[in-house]
Amino acid sequence: MVEAVQDAGVVVTGAGGGIGAALARRFAAEGARVVVNDLDAGRAKAVADEIGGIAVPGDASAIVTEARDALGGRVDVYCANAGVGCGGSEAAAEAVWALAWDVNVMAHVRAAHELLPDWLERGSGRFVSTVSAAGLLTMIGAAPYSVTKHGAYAFAEWLSLTYRHRGVKAHAICPQGVRTDMLAATGSAGDLVLQPTAIEPQDVADALFKGIEEDRFLILPHPEVAEYYRARATEPDRWLHGMNRLQRQWEEATAR
Repeated sequence: MVEAVQDAGVVVTGAGGGIGAALARRFAAEGARVVVNDLDAGRAKAVADEIGGIAVPGDASAIVTEARDALGGRVDVYCANAGVGCGGSEAAAEAVWALAWDVNVMAHVRAAHELLPDWLERGSGRFVSTVSAAGLLTMIGAAPYSVTKHGAYAFAEWLSLTYRHRGVKAHAICPQGVRTDMLAATGSAGDLVLQPTAIEPQDVADALFKGIEEDRFLILPHPEVAEYYRARATEPDRWLHGMNRLQRQWEEATAR
């Protein structure tokens, strides 16, 4: 058992399935009191009933107050897990870009704005962002997703460097492919880049809990992402050349 989360009040957004459901199950198994959030009320209730949690359906941007009340007035851990996998290029519709920014970035900002006054007053709190390796690297065929996941990572990083001396912990989870509905929706680009090394949602939850135990900010369920990230930082042109090679492979495969 991880002492840091025993009897903690935990909120997991986007927890009706996939990574969110796996996180909710693991927190509950570790003795936490869990609020399960999802836009789909039926899915939220199903997971909540399974783990003995509390379903708070609705827009992840606007449920902090209701979730806090459901937990008896205190949120200890907030998992900003809800996300949208918007594909497309620079030519994607404005509405697609706006949705990606709102869900993948601004929902995190709004939640932190609501949570931080209480956390800073009592000197403790934990913000967990489900980002994606795309937030450290990029993803072919998905400009809105890649750009906004960079933003989600940057915000989690900013929270950590700004408030860690005041007791607020932050974690950024950055997996590559995870066997969820979102991965299935990535189509041929996901088949090429993500499916070969895809892991289960439970593996992501296990990686987070190991990171909590070791007090690490960056959580890499695919350890090889650390080498890719290092290459991106130290040899950007070589890294971009390699990514462009993937882009060309994808274009050739889809042209057949």
